[in-house]
Amino acid sequence: MSVADRLASLGLALPEVAAPAGAYLPAVRSGMHVYTAGQLPFVSGALPASGKVGEGHGLVPAVDAKDYARIAALNALAAAGSVVPLDAVVRVVKVVVFVASDPSFTGQPGVANGASELLAEVFEDAGRHARSAVGVAVLPLDSPVEVELVLEVA
Repeated sequence: MSVADRLASLGLALPEVAAPAGAYLPAVRSGMHVYTAGQLPFVSGALPASGKVGEGHGLVPAVDAKDYARIAALNALAAAGSVVPLDAVVRVVKVVVFVASDPSFTGQPGVANGASELLAEVFEDAGRHARSAVGVAVLPLDSPVEVELVLEVA
């Protein structure tokens, strides 16, 4: 089954690649790897939420942030797909998920699972990867999450 078919079976389609907000490229191929820039959870050109992840009034709930990490991973796949056909992906090597975190929030791995679970659904065993889930003070545009990928390609 192709990547497009797997995405369709999940009710998903690759979005348009977000235009860079600076002097960088959305994705770069180097040898047998594709590296994506950090991708935010844009939906139709806008962030679905902003702010820090945590529990309490005015914070982005972790369950929502997990969904945003899934969206950001889909956007990262779109960025990768701008430089190689996604059916050429041999393995998802590394995923880094940045979570704009309230100082008391320690659930970054649970948020990062949104990205990891999507990649496993799309690439099956080849979607299993090494990962970092990092809490940070703030992300671009006050996004709650940002995801970057390293993919091995044929």
